[in-house]
Amino acid sequence: MTTTNDNAGTDRKIVTFSLAQQTFGIDMRALIEIREWDEPTPLPNVPGFIKGVTNLRGNVIPVVGLAERLGWEPSVIHARSCVLVVNIAGKQAGFLVDEVNDIVAIGETEIQPAPEVETIEPTVIAGLVRIATRQKDGTRDEKGTMVLLLDLDALSLTKHLDLAA
Repeated sequence: MTTTNDNAGTDRKIVTFSLAQQTFGIDMRALIEIREWDEPTPLPNVPGFIKGVTNLRGNVIPVVGLAERLGWEPSVIHARSCVLVVNIAGKQAGFLVDEVNDIVAIGETEIQPAPEVETIEPTVIAGLVRIATRQKDGTRDEKGTMVLLLDLDALSLTKHLDLAA
């Protein structure tokens, strides 16, 4: 589990999750719900990172393998695998992640910009923030862990979501 630093002025909350042994975060305002992994219905002629579609209270939504979308090896499904259902530009999508960690309050001033590195496509990292971690014995590790904040709009899923939905 993670907690924020005791800094005053927390401006927003993020949900943190693990993917390929890395910690990511997304803005809580984009999160609709967290669902247990359930094999989606596959679709023909869609990009490989779209796992298929699932039904969310009468709405069909695409399920995206986030690791594959980021260019990594596909996630291995296990007991803690889950789907983060998010709102991206008015459309809903589910992201397969390895494990949800915590909800953390952070201050806008704590967010560092993503480093400028040459990439094949625009970066999907909106920024980075270091958060303290709570150890199993209850103590806090102030060194903490670095969280990569995802820019959901930059994932360029909208045209793919239209294909899948």
